[in-house]
Amino acid sequence: MTDTALAEVMAELAALEDPKARAVNEKHGDDHGVKLTRLRAVAKRLKTQQELARELWATDDTAARLLALLICRPKAFERDELDAMLRQARAPKVHDWLVNYVVKKNPHTEELRVAWFADPDPVVASAGWALTTDRVAKRPEGLDLPGLLDTIEAEMRDAPERLQWAMNHCLAQIGIEHAELRARAVAIGERLEVLKNYPTSPGCTSPFAPAWIAEMVRRQQVT
Repeated sequence: MTDTALAEVMAELAALEDPKARAVNEKHGDDHGVKLTRLRAVAKRLKTQQELARELWATDDTAARLLALLICRPKAFERDELDAMLRQARAPKVHDWLVNYVVKKNPHTEELRVAWFADPDPVVASAGWALTTDRVAKRPEGLDLPGLLDTIEAEMRDAPERLQWAMNHCLAQIGIEHAELRARAVAIGERLEVLKNYPTSPGCTSPFAPAWIAEMVRRQQVT
């Protein structure tokens, strides 16, 4: 990919900058002002371009990195490359898209899950927990679910915010998917009270694990 092509895409992203969108995004720790619908439209036009994706990522610009994650080829990244990218991805949306759109589709997913889960950096560890939550829901065989609950019970209340959210999601997922552990998951959530008073819009499910578990189980029973 030529420098001119990269420059053209960066100029297009700059032209899409919206001060109101930036103000909203910055409240969530994301330093960019491009509306995601417009970003996705650019990605749809560019289609898959792995080398351009790497060039965009290297700019260290949040909007460019989000676009890179939409046009990349997830299976083309090596393990160490993804590890380095995750450690560079400090903006929450970049971190989230990297894990969900790229790492989950890569052959090294499980290896990275294990490595990140035990990482001393809480932001990196949160990615390990997110991948573990995905396995809890889709491929729980081989996971020590009671052991995960032990760790959550001991560490979630005092964990940094991003890691706490990831642990809480795992707690809820265990309770939702595994009836034999549901009572314990609910009890842990009730005792720790993490996100109990988190403001939730009408019609949305609370992130407080006991409420989240109850609502999702109710929906499963209805269907």
